[in-house]
Formats: sequence, structure tokens, C-alpha cells
Amino acid sequence: MLKIPQPKPIYIQLEQRVQELEDENAQLKQSVQTYRRRDGYLTALHETAIGLIDLLDKEELLETILYRAAMLTDTSHGYIYLLNPDGQHMQMQVGMGFFKGQLGRQVKIGEGMGGKVWQSEQPLLVDDYQFWQGRLPDKSLDPLGPIVGIPLKSDQGVLGIIGLARTEKGQQFNNEDVVILGRFAELALIALEKARLITDARRELTEREKTESILRRSEQRYRSLLESSPDPVVVYDMQGFATYVNPAFEQTFGYSRNELLGKQIDFVPADAWPETRAAIESMLSGDKIHLFETRRLTKSGQVLDVQLSSTIYHGRDGRPTGNIVTLRDISALKKAEQSLHEYQNRLEDLVKERTAELALTNEQLALEIEDRKRAEKSLRQREVELQAQSQHLGEVNTALKVLLKQREEDKTELAENVWSNVKQLIRPYLERLQKSRLTTEQQTLANILQSNLDNILSPLISKLESTRLNLTPMEIRVANLVKEGRTNKEIAELLCVSKNTILFHRYNIRRKLGIKNKKVNLRSHLLSYEK
Repeated sequence: MLKIPQPKPIYIQLEQRVQELEDENAQLKQSVQTYRRRDGYLTALHETAIGLIDLLDKEELLETILYRAAMLTDTSHGYIYLLNPDGQHMQMQVGMGFFKGQLGRQVKIGEGMGGKVWQSEQPLLVDDYQFWQGRLPDKSLDPLGPIVGIPLKSDQGVLGIIGLARTEKGQQFNNEDVVILGRFAELALIALEKARLITDARRELTEREKTESILRRSEQRYRSLLESSPDPVVVYDMQGFATYVNPAFEQTFGYSRNELLGKQIDFVPADAWPETRAAIESMLSGDKIHLFETRRLTKSGQVLDVQLSSTIYHGRDGRPTGNIVTLRDISALKKAEQSLHEYQNRLEDLVKERTAELALTNEQLALEIEDRKRAEKSLRQREVELQAQSQHLGEVNTALKVLLKQREEDKTELAENVWSNVKQLIRPYLERLQKSRLTTEQQTLANILQSNLDNILSPLISKLESTRLNLTPMEIRVANLVKEGRTNKEIAELLCVSKNTILFHRYNIRRKLGIKNKKVNLRSHLLSYEK
């Protein structure tokens, strides 16, 4: 039969653990007494160290251990390293005097004084740390002189290091100090171990109390969960008698708790008994029943389709106590599945009809695709023809460019001829006419004639002269600005170049005009081309 799983209590284990700790504590006390008898000559040391046993706070205990060790060796500088949980580093937990500012320093095995003692598991005495080859490469440690390291060694290995030092170079530690500190380290380790054991015991006791409280709250929550569960729940003992049913069970199957508790519930239909027996045998063999579909009867005789999950729960002694069964009424789900199955059948018929329609549509699409392919073929042929026409137009355009260039050259030649003829055949006579004795009206008409002639020829003069003189575009811009009377600085600012660049272009213009190294004003010479 099925039963509710109960969390395994641990108070028995905790009590056993406490007893073990008390036994260990008794053994520790016996060890302390043994050490006292064996080392009677160190009575003063024992009286100093035995006070550590009563300290339980780890930090306070470590500080006391370091303080007492420093008193034994008459120094005010010391530290204690403890092994980190990772087992790869030791960290300075407490420090006094010089080492108070070194808290948190970590060393690896074989590194520095602490690492060397850790590695050798033996005490180490150094006369002058500043010149010791195994020292840490830290300049802040230079003031240290004599230093001694004592391992805190247990059966598990070195758990920590007690280090004591002096900053006065003359005062050395001796072998007697090492022996005394070694004995003290053994007592300190016992105190630390006792504090750890008692702390562990207290923690385990606290955890046991917390666990019991959690179990009580869990039991309450568990019962509340069962009471509020929408699914029917029944709990059986190993004989198959009902020990609990929740309200959902009463509501679903129509029975009251008084009718069911302490009795075997007869609600399995005859045809469902074979599969039910097989499920019970499987559960008793250790398997869990999860979402097993079967049928159950209500008090009124109605047959319900249910999903059943069941598992065995154990008592505090670990033996099977019973089983808990959760049922879910899936009658509506079964009806919905049947409706869905019928709908799927209808849907398959619709799909077949739709498939036939799609096949017809695909045939039509195939015809359209063929038409489109033919159209694309025609378009590609048209594209080839257009490319040929484009190539022809390109050739015609090239020819037109050649003709336009020739036309420009003809225009230039015509302008040169006109300008040359006017300069040679008209201007000399016009100048002579102006210099002759004319009446005022004639002089006016001659001036108007010259002005109009200049206006007609001025568009041709600058272009012809620049072309004929082979001036660059930049030189032409510089020449025009020179004709306007601009200074070299103004021209440089207008053209966004340096003044030296303008001087370079002026030099080239004078060279091309044939007035290089001549005392001829460039502006006047350029203006003369317009006359």
C-alpha cells in the first residue's frame, strides 16, 4: 500500500554527534592533563596556556593565543596564519605590533617564513629576516630582524603558523624559545580544536532545533496543501485502510470522511482490478506510479476516468508506513479528446478536398509560369537589342563630342583671326584717327567706336591670350586678380594658398609672357592685352 513520505528525523544523529563531541572533549581534557604531567618543568607555560581552553570565540581565542605567545618570548610583534578552505593558501588572521598592518596577507606553501614552516612542518628560526634568502620580496618587511615560526600541526597536517619577531637586531630567539613555543602551539591547537568542536556541536543542535521547527511548519503546510488541493487525495496504511481523505475526494466521489476513515474504499470497477493490482505490486517493489490512467466509481455508481499517482512514505525508523494516492478526474478531458479525434477525422477529409483544389491550382500556376518564362525570354531579347542601341548611341555621342571639340577649335581659330585682324587692320587706324585733329563730335564718335570695339572683343581677349600663352587655370585666376589690382597677400587669402605660392605663379606668368627679369609692371602688361 502507499504511504506519505516523512522527512527523516536527525535528532538521534545529533544526539550521537553530541555524545561523540563530549567523548572527544573528555579525551582532550585527558590530553591536557597528560601534557601537564609530562612537562612539569613548564608549569608556568601551562598556567599561561590553560586559560585558552575556556575561550570559545575563535577571533578572541586567536588574539589571546598570539598575546600569550608574545609574552612567553618577551616580544610585541607577532602573527597567526590559518589555512584557507581551499587548502592552497594561508592567510594572516590576527597580528600585533609590526604585523597589525599586515592582516589579510596570503602565502603559498614554501613562500616566506609561513610558507617554509608550512612546507617543512617544523619550527624555523631566522636570525635576521632582512637578509634571509627565503624572505618575501616586500620592502615593507625590511625592519624585521630575528623571527621564529611554529607550526600548528594536527593529524590532518599543518593548520596554521604562529610567527613572532623582533625589530631590535641584537635580541635573538633561542632554541629554548622554540621548545616553549612548540609546547604552547600544541596547547593552542587543542584549544582551537575544542572551540571548533563545541561550535560545531552548538551549530548542529541549532540546526536540529531549526529542522524540528521546519518539520512542524512543513507538516502544517503539507496538511494545508492537501486540504486545499483541487485533486482528490487519499492516504492508506500498509494494510490498505484509509487514514486520511481531503475535501476534494469527498466532493468528487460523494463519500464523507466518516464513511471512509479506517476502512478499505471499494471504488474500483471490476474491469479495472487487474491493472490496479499490477500497479500496486509495482509500487510495493519500489517503483513510483505517475499519471496512471484508470477508472473509479463514485458513491452514486458513476464511472470516472482518472489519472492516478502514488508513492510510498516511510516512518522515522525508515520502514514503509503507507502510501499516498492523488487522483485527478479526467472524464471531461477524455470527452474532449474524443471530440478532438472526431474533429481530426473531419479535418482530414477537408484536407483531402483542399489538396485536390491545390493540385488544380498548381496546374494553373504551372501554365502561368510557362507564360511568364516566355515573357522573360522576350524581355531578354529586347534587352539585348536595347544594349545594341545603347552601344550605337554611345558611338554617336563620341562622334558628337569630337565634332563639338572641332567646333570649339574652329571658334577659337575664328576668334583669333578676328582679334588679329582687328588688332592689325582696325586698331592702328583708329588710334591714328583719335590722334588726328578731330572735332569734338568726331572725337566723341571715335571714342564710342573704340569702346564698342573693346566691348565686342573683350570676351575673346582673356580666353585667347590665356590659351595662346599656355597659362594653367591657377595662373589664369592669379593673372585676373593681378589685373584687378589685388596684392599678393589678398590673392593668397582669396585662393586659400600661401603667399609664396602666389609669388611662384607670378614668376611663371612673367616667364610665359616673356617679361621675366624685365622692369615691366605685370598688371600694366596684362591690362595691355585688353587694349
